[in-house]
Amino acid sequence: MRLTMPTAVVEGTQLTVMPFRDDAVIGTMSVPALVQLVPSPRAEEDAKKLKAASGLVRRHAELRSTVQRTLKSSQKGKNVGPYAEYIADGLKGQLGAAWSTPPITLWHAGPLAAVSDELVPGSGLRTITITPGTMVIAIDGETQTTAWHDLYDNPEVYGLTYAELAQVRLPFELYVDLAPADARQIFYDRNVEGVTVAKNLAMSMDQRDFGTRLAHLVADSVKVEVDGKRVPFAQFVNASKRQVSRGDREVITLSALRALVVAAIYGRGGLSRSAETVHEDELPAGTRPEQVEAVVVPLLARLISEHFAHFADRSALTAPAVLAGVGIAVHQVMPWSDPASALSSEDLDRLLAGIRWEREAAYWDGIAAKAGASGRLNFAGGVRDSGGRVADAVLYPATETGRKIRGLRS
Repeated sequence: MRLTMPTAVVEGTQLTVMPFRDDAVIGTMSVPALVQLVPSPRAEEDAKKLKAASGLVRRHAELRSTVQRTLKSSQKGKNVGPYAEYIADGLKGQLGAAWSTPPITLWHAGPLAAVSDELVPGSGLRTITITPGTMVIAIDGETQTTAWHDLYDNPEVYGLTYAELAQVRLPFELYVDLAPADARQIFYDRNVEGVTVAKNLAMSMDQRDFGTRLAHLVADSVKVEVDGKRVPFAQFVNASKRQVSRGDREVITLSALRALVVAAIYGRGGLSRSAETVHEDELPAGTRPEQVEAVVVPLLARLISEHFAHFADRSALTAPAVLAGVGIAVHQVMPWSDPASALSSEDLDRLLAGIRWEREAAYWDGIAAKAGASGRLNFAGGVRDSGGRVADAVLYPATETGRKIRGLRS
């Protein structure tokens, strides 16, 4: 007796996809499907494990190394743990709807085993089959892929279960039968051609950041008079750009306002936190988030309201470094500041009252700005570079820089 072999059925992982070009598709897959199709990048960089692994895994690791960076001893590898915790927090509902992971970009090194006809005529939807042992590699989103492996290896550590992970759908795009050189080019394009978001701008978008939340509260709480109408100061704060342009209605960026807030909370220590996330459990010792909010928001709201004319004129006060320096002075009014250097609100008002906020070299050159050959000032210096000098000039009127920003002769 001779057995006949099946001719129409191809075994493997089936995925429902939508083509968006003739060699690429998009779709979603389960977490078990991802960890089955794409081996753990971390495991493939473990020399001991790789030595004992099958030939298939070793070949996969070799091909991966031609199109990906290493995880080991790199910032990319250090990000895996926090990424896994972030995903777990999102899955457990701790982040509400304010969380997301981007689609993972995969490379199928070879032709597909099978492609079905359209599932719904005219829709483009099809089923593809990926046979066991096929080389599938993450050419973008590998940190996320590794994080999913960590979650699936030990879900209990992250407060999850296999059943919960099995219900998750992961968006992906899959490039099929590309040459390694083409896969490398996609890796390059995704990681180099895109414009990197400045860290301080990205921070101003983080609504879980305490400094960003307070900056929004300050902007919303101030009402200013413009053309006879009372409007929120928030209308003059740009939350989407690194710096405002001459033609913009806004006069400062949210990241600059955040620099003022963070410096008011931490003093000089806030300069180093201008591009770092401010967590509620890292606030000054002995303070609570609600206490900090109750003191910082009204004080800064009053400061902005009283100096709105200088903001509206786009004076030196709108420069991030100047705002940070003013924030350091504001910090000394806070009840948690060092008693040895504490100021009253009246003291702060007197210090700020005599400052010349005009964008002129006579006042700000060498402190928060640099004058070019034409005499025009450039306030491009960062918060960390110039914030401390501004604070010294604001706090110590009798010094050379203190007299300079007040228009007084030495």
